[in-house]
Amino acid sequence: MYAILDVNNRQYKVKQGQEIYVDLQAVEVGTDLTFNKILLADNDGAIRVGTPNLPNASVSAKVLDHVKGDKVIIFKKKRRKGYRLKKGHRQQYTKVRIDSITV
Repeated sequence: MYAILDVNNRQYKVKQGQEIYVDLQAVEVGTDLTFNKILLADNDGAIRVGTPNLPNASVSAKVLDHVKGDKVIIFKKKRRKGYRLKKGHRQQYTKVRIDSITV
């Protein structure tokens, strides 16, 4: 059984017991989350597609940790002008474990 869920306008294909990284959620570590925007659910070949979401479907997850992603370097330069700019960015993520999928 798997489901495709929408978290902050990003789609994730999840199975029970899987650990995924989603955008930073404002919750404490160890709390339970419920995602209600389920776009598609597959239960052993019986596929249900929402328009746009499935009614009465949810995915429950447990927050494991808040982490930072890899550093991305932003470098700008204009030739012959002496203009150089170097910046770095690390995106923050929340690591969650999918506990159950209810369709």
